[in-house]
Amino acid sequence: MMKNNFKLNVLMATTLIGASISVLPLGTFAESTGDKNYTSDGKVVFEPDTTPTNPLEPINPNGGEPIIPGDQKPGTSGPLSIDYASSLDFGTQKISSQDKDYKAKPMTYKDSTGKEKTGPNDVQITDNRGTKAGWTLQVKQDGQFKTADNQELTGAQITFNNGHVISTSNDLALKIKPETIVMTPGQATNVMGASAGHGAGTYIMAWGDKDTADSSIHLSVPGKTDKYAKEYKTTFTWTLTETPTND
Repeated sequence: MMKNNFKLNVLMATTLIGASISVLPLGTFAESTGDKNYTSDGKVVFEPDTTPTNPLEPINPNGGEPIIPGDQKPGTSGPLSIDYASSLDFGTQKISSQDKDYKAKPMTYKDSTGKEKTGPNDVQITDNRGTKAGWTLQVKQDGQFKTADNQELTGAQITFNNGHVISTSNDLALKIKPETIVMTPGQATNVMGASAGHGAGTYIMAWGDKDTADSSIHLSVPGKTDKYAKEYKTTFTWTLTETPTND
């Protein structure tokens, strides 16, 4: 009797387990065939560039090819930098008692292939700060032309003509870009300026183009000024500040 009860209990348990399995929904163990989405990330971080920017060709700066000016001095470091400014050579002139106007020679340089070229005198700046905070560029003739013996070329005056801005940037909305600049020794004058929201990239103020490069910067000397048979020199200080030009 005990043996039969054991068989009955086992049979009933087996039957119950089978019944439990049979009532589970068929889809419980099936994998869905619908589309799956997953999101991944991508990023890039920019930082100000402090390396000096090479001078670019004043005729076609959009080419991006650096040049080697014949009178090149090292530019300032970035990210807001003065990359280059031409030195001016008015040549060797005959002494005269008449008012005279002398023209600066064009800039000489080598292009990226080493070819000798001439072009307009210029000044180049670069803003790689990544802020578009604006800036102002000024120039000052530090003093009158003088000899090594401190003899002054009284009344001499430099005028920059045919000024125009060219840039590697699409933003040419500078607030300061005078076509003509008349220098007064000892006084700073504005050359270029960008307001807040503008001025990122490299900008060149060139005086003249390929046809007027040798006739755009003038030195006028009064006839009554004493002139010694010596070399007269002056210097220019170019100042680039983070002060944006006001609208």
